[in-house]
Amino acid sequence: MRLVPWALTLVLLGASMPSWSQQSSGKKKIIIDQDAAGPAGTDQQSMLLLIQSPETQVLGITVVTGDEWLKEEVAHTLRMLELIGRTDIPVVPGAEYPLVRRQDTTELWEQQFGLVRWLGAWTPRRYHPADQLGEMPEGLPTIKPRNEDAVHFLIEMVHEYPHEITIYEGGPMTNLALAISIDPEFAGLAKELVFMGASLNPATDDPEFVNTPRHEFNLWFDPEASHIVLMAPWEKIVCTTVDISVKTGLTPQLIAEIKSGTSPAARYIGTYARVRGKYSYLWDELAAAAWLDPSLITAKETRYLDVGLDRGAGYGDTLSWSEQEKPKISGQPVEIQVDLDTQKFYKMFVDLLRAPTPKP
Repeated sequence: MRLVPWALTLVLLGASMPSWSQQSSGKKKIIIDQDAAGPAGTDQQSMLLLIQSPETQVLGITVVTGDEWLKEEVAHTLRMLELIGRTDIPVVPGAEYPLVRRQDTTELWEQQFGLVRWLGAWTPRRYHPADQLGEMPEGLPTIKPRNEDAVHFLIEMVHEYPHEITIYEGGPMTNLALAISIDPEFAGLAKELVFMGASLNPATDDPEFVNTPRHEFNLWFDPEASHIVLMAPWEKIVCTTVDISVKTGLTPQLIAEIKSGTSPAARYIGTYARVRGKYSYLWDELAAAAWLDPSLITAKETRYLDVGLDRGAGYGDTLSWSEQEKPKISGQPVEIQVDLDTQKFYKMFVDLLRAPTPKP
């Protein structure tokens, strides 16, 4: 679809614009904004949970560079949708680079302040140029992404369905920050923001967090975007932090349970999911599942969040305050998930991925 100028877009939104999404069905509307590494893995598995739920209407998947480069993430997502028979869901490419942070300056920063264990698309042992796809063990997709940009798709959807759409953020926040910068009404027109990100004081021996407990990749990769998003006037924000994520783990037993199912999603997970080392958390899956069933969360608290932007050792680290201690200029209160019913979560994770693919 041809891009339209923003001024014309606003005019169209006020008129009877034809819907790009599925017809209203009474289901909970959601747009997935994700860095979408694949195949399988936390990014694709979280999207599958949302797609597999009969209670949701996934209006689209917008993609952003994070764990992998944008082009390969788009390819993995398109192929996943082909394999499960849900090619009706639009996939819309977004930002290929962070707003400010660059790979070369990050390498210099590491020389001064220490190495970062996970750099996403920039991780040296996995690095390849942005215009290459890397390995695609599941095969190349035959379908194409939507011929428009993620930012305008996000904006137009919240105008079409004001206060109805949950924005699920599983990766860096570049697309959302750009949407807020283009349209100041964007955040306020969404129903809520649900995101996996931030790290406060995780109880773990994982070396990624022992020395830097406030470092979390999704917020860190594009700190300026994270700041813009956390300062925006959302009606509600729910956050799945590192602290609660490290209480979960993907195991061979869980994969085997899913693999014993016959659904397309179960076959996809059974073929491509892997337990990657000692620390194989269900980061994004928990954020998705807890949105589908909030009763999974057994304890929560309210904080105000931001990220450090001073370019020093804490550049991109999570900042947090209570109501009494927050600075004069702060964003909206954030519902922080603290604890969960782990077994209930695992059962939901397995059951949804083994379930038949819902019809569009």
